[in-house]
Amino acid sequence: MPVDLSLDAAGALAAPESKTREYKRDLSSPENVMRSVVAFANSAGGQIVIGVDDDRRVVGVDDPLGEEERLANLIADWVDPALVPAIELATIAGQTVLVVNVALSGRRPHFVVKHGQRAAAYVRLGSTNREAEPGLVAELGRGARGEYFDKLPAPTQSLDDLDLAALERMLNRPLDNSALRTLSLVTADQGRLVATNGGVLLAGKWREELFPFAWAQCGRFRGEDRVDIYDQVEIHAHLPLMIGEMMAFLTKHASKGAEFGGLRRRDVWSIPVVALREIVTNAVAHALYAGAHSPIRVAFMDDRIEVDSPGGLMPGLTVEDITHGVSEIRNPVLARVFSEMNLMEQWGSGLRGVVKTLAAEGLPPPDFVELPGRLRVVVHIRNHRPMIAARPGTTRAEPSGVDLGASGGEWPGVAGSGQDGRAGGEDRGTPGEDSESGPPVGRYGRAVLASAAAGPIRRGELLAGAGLANSRTNDARYVAPLIRAGLLAMTLPEAPSSKNQRYKLTPTGRAALTRETIAVQAAT
Repeated sequence: MPVDLSLDAAGALAAPESKTREYKRDLSSPENVMRSVVAFANSAGGQIVIGVDDDRRVVGVDDPLGEEERLANLIADWVDPALVPAIELATIAGQTVLVVNVALSGRRPHFVVKHGQRAAAYVRLGSTNREAEPGLVAELGRGARGEYFDKLPAPTQSLDDLDLAALERMLNRPLDNSALRTLSLVTADQGRLVATNGGVLLAGKWREELFPFAWAQCGRFRGEDRVDIYDQVEIHAHLPLMIGEMMAFLTKHASKGAEFGGLRRRDVWSIPVVALREIVTNAVAHALYAGAHSPIRVAFMDDRIEVDSPGGLMPGLTVEDITHGVSEIRNPVLARVFSEMNLMEQWGSGLRGVVKTLAAEGLPPPDFVELPGRLRVVVHIRNHRPMIAARPGTTRAEPSGVDLGASGGEWPGVAGSGQDGRAGGEDRGTPGEDSESGPPVGRYGRAVLASAAAGPIRRGELLAGAGLANSRTNDARYVAPLIRAGLLAMTLPEAPSSKNQRYKLTPTGRAALTRETIAVQAAT
């Protein structure tokens, strides 16, 4: 591989340390050097330049030929299976350095050996080496052997353990045993048909018993960090359906405005929905489910949306590769089914489309961050506060609330619209315009506020006092919007699902309740 040993204006090496480059002053700490050798062999290859100080200034090695021999012996003694990287001498500004060229190995996983026994396998994350967890070690071996985890049999799962009706609905066609085998949803194992891991992941009735983290968690946070969460949801649907529910959560907390071209109106979301759908789909399709220790996570903050996928990049790939359209499929069974459902294409152009879509909306490309055990995709958005975000050139944004089809009313989801199983008909809210006196809260919103007026109260009591059933639907439609509007508050905001959770009026909510009550009395 080419060696970039050019110097910058200050006389230091221009190329910084990265996923494929590391600098070492000498061989005084051989274990650290061996960790880098192993990590490069297990990840995407790389180069170690020995004879460079921490500030990237070249200091050289005193005995180049002797150190070259010593390094070869260290690699032979410290690395298992055996690895023979190319070691060469190079001269920079009159100083001789050692350059170790390590290729991605077809015999991975490689381990550092200590006291005659394998100690640990390492992988490269950014410019650091991290010990690989057992699930990742197993994947390294499968990748070297050309195996795919989602094609392997799940021997305890028979055809009866697959939700065949759900699969047929998702694919919109009947599925007999032949079709299931063609899609690699089932396979022969010890003389019988059993589900594959991919079949279980897509529509297994007992999916989370086999893969405890094959689900998704979404959260909306106030501000620009992951501290103040005010809405969250766990999604345990079949994987293809999970994508729609994750997008529903994102659009629930987005705003919708309009652009006009002549006499035609086009709805415009305050977040890049098309790009986010592609990113969320990739997160589900390319996650490492074997040995995962966390679910897929989506975090919505005021200035960005972060999507975390367990497993990180496939061996052999770098962030630069994926941004230039290079693609490796971790789960071909999932990818094929997603493709048939028109959820994704399999040719690696999806992320390039994401960049183009974001650019068309005036947003920067996403950031890709390798973290221990996962890959994070960061989509930067315009400063987005609930109920007010809008793109330049659009009309005033309309908050989507919970009913994603709602578009009328000043505060959809507070004033409310549509049916939700409550007694009575539609609640259009109190008529009125936005003003400094605050937004109208609607008949049921006012009833919920009145129910909370006596002091901290449980959710069931809160809704019952408003004449509403204690359901998640009513909580999402009537309680959550009041919290987002700052009219109602949780006593334990850091633990939204706590059994000790209570709800209380804020000073703003109490003022709004008084204002609405006076308005109703005046009208009657």
